[in-house]
Order: sequence, then C-alpha cells, then structure tokens
Amino acid sequence: MSTTSIGQQAEAAAAAYLTRKGYRIINCNWRTRWCEIDVVAAKGSAVSFVEVKYRQRDSWGSGLDYITPLKRKQMAFAAEFWIAAHKWFGPVYLSAVEVAGPDFKVTAFIPEL
Repeated sequence: MSTTSIGQQAEAAAAAYLTRKGYRIINCNWRTRWCEIDVVAAKGSAVSFVEVKYRQRDSWGSGLDYITPLKRKQMAFAAEFWIAAHKWFGPVYLSAVEVAGPDFKVTAFIPEL
C-alpha cells in the first residue's frame, strides 16, 4: 500500500470519527502551493484545522508526539491561508487526530492544540 493511500485512509477514518462527534467536514486534504490541511471541520460556529497522524505501531512513539512546535507553526500558517481564501471570521482551532494500526482506528483526538 502506498503512503498516499495510507494517508487517505487515515484521513477518511479521522473524518468519519469527527462526523460521529458532531463535526461537519468542510474539506479533506485541502492544499495550496505552499501548504496543506488534512481535514477542515466545523462544529457550531467554529472551524477546526485537523492534523491527522497515522502510526501502524507505536514502537516509534505516538503519532501525536510528532506534532512539534514547528508543525504547529506550519498548521497555523496553513489555517491562515484557508481563513483568507474563505473569508472566515469565526472562531478557529488547531486540532489533531491520531489514527493507528492496520484497521485505521482513531486512538486519540485533541480538539484544541
């Protein structure tokens, strides 16, 4: 299975999980020339920019361990692009979903990083 296919499956699992939690999926894999956002989801009056981290196994640590200060900065940069492109003026959050294993199970969700 290619890394692109794995990423798409992990993002689909995260989107399905968020939908079950009452979020409305706005975009999956939103990209520009300079940045990308795995999932953009809305709940109430807020929009969440969701980083999806997949790990087949946790021997190298949790997927969430890889959301470093630099990654948060990149997420904020991408969120600013989306906000400008969509003329969004409501509340926003940076969020993360960890997906793990061969069955692509959501193992963690952080609604506000």
